Amino acid sequence: MPPSHHYSQSQALPRHSMLPPSSTAAGPSSMSAAKTRQYANLQAQLEQLNANLADTQNLLRMTSVQAEDMRFLGGYVGALFMGSAKVLGEEGVKGNADKKESES
Repeated sequence: MPPSHHYSQSQALPRHSMLPPSSTAAGPSSMSAAKTRQYANLQAQLEQLNANLADTQNLLRMTSVQAEDMRFLGGYVGALFMGSAKVLGEEGVKGNADKKESES
């Protein structure tokens, strides 16, 4: 059977407060009010953080959709550019050959 970890009153070491003496003299009611205020502040900050994370998640989702659309547009514009270069390139070569023949 494992040893018990219960301490009797004689075995317990005294606990010293880590707070400065001036704050312990104020009493437990002011400490409770300070803790309540700090917890309320922490709760407000956590709610703000949660709202910011939700906004960030929505923005990342929207950015992902827009990136896919940009990829499609890039391919579309590239295809138009290659097609126009082929058409205009052939006409440009024929036009330059016709100009050279007419000048001679």
